[in-house]
Amino acid sequence: MRQDCKHFQSRTYPSGDTMRKCALDLAPEAPWNCPADCSGFERRMADVNWRHGSLITPPTPEAPDSVGDDPSIAALLDEAEDIINNAGPAIKSDVEQQIARNRPKKKWWQFGR
Repeated sequence: MRQDCKHFQSRTYPSGDTMRKCALDLAPEAPWNCPADCSGFERRMADVNWRHGSLITPPTPEAPDSVGDDPSIAALLDEAEDIINNAGPAIKSDVEQQIARNRPKKKWWQFGR
């Protein structure tokens, strides 16, 4: 990925795994490739008020053979993202219902509070 882009983000976790992504979600082959003619590319000019860790971003792992110019890859990833995004509200509702069921009931003398 183009690490000189303003929208490139990277985070290394304590396990050693590193997340690399485009903040605009314009890199369907992240973390390996950005589109050659990316419409969102903006050169990173300054690091104003940013916190930098003491380590540099580890090198990007070798891209698998399946990464390439096939547009069906991006379509598949977009479809998977839509499935997750559509499931989110139902999951949130289920969790809120479980919390409400497990909340302790007020005693009859506590209703006025």
